[in-house]
Amino acid sequence: MSSHHFIYQPPLEPLETVYEDADLIVVNKPAGLLSVMGRLPQHQDSAYLRILKQYPHAKVTHRLDMATSGLLLFAKHRQAEIAMSKVFQTRKIKKYYIALVQGEIADTGCVEVPLITDWPNRPKQKVDFEQGKSAKTLYQLLSYDPDHQYSRVLLEPVTGRSHQLRLHMQHLGHPIMGDKLYHPDPLAFYLPRMALHAACLSFTQPFSGIELNLEISVPF
Repeated sequence: MSSHHFIYQPPLEPLETVYEDADLIVVNKPAGLLSVMGRLPQHQDSAYLRILKQYPHAKVTHRLDMATSGLLLFAKHRQAEIAMSKVFQTRKIKKYYIALVQGEIADTGCVEVPLITDWPNRPKQKVDFEQGKSAKTLYQLLSYDPDHQYSRVLLEPVTGRSHQLRLHMQHLGHPIMGDKLYHPDPLAFYLPRMALHAACLSFTQPFSGIELNLEISVPF
């Protein structure tokens, strides 16, 4: 994001609301839209800014990378933000992603390698066994496409580190297709985007106690 040649051109269509109640709103964030406002004036348009226009007291509960699409949850008020931050901190929320990764990946597995910000190359992160923060991702092969030589995988981040899924897949030797930061040839993918989508959120609504299993179809 800090690179000088980056021109932010977010998709302009209105956000699709996937779920809403008195406390929470979940939208389907398109690829190419920031989750929250950037520092620069031209990086203001974001899912959060659009939500604030509807709900001026809304708060951020988690984020998706700009290049990632899918389910993004906001709290409509401060009490909901506090309640949801506890849900995230205690890992009482399940997040599932669908990705296309290069090559044929093993059926199921777990990646557990520590990550840290790669300061000279921000916003990149990197694997660092000395100073990195612990990070854990579960993965499961859904299908393999031999013609295009990529695997469709279900990813479950157990921890929530920045770029975690992207780095963990790269670490396995199966970078996410179209990933401009971590794939050696991002333009080799047939879509002009990264193939990572937040497809499912499962948690208990902290005020009503209702079990929510929110799903959204995958655009690739």
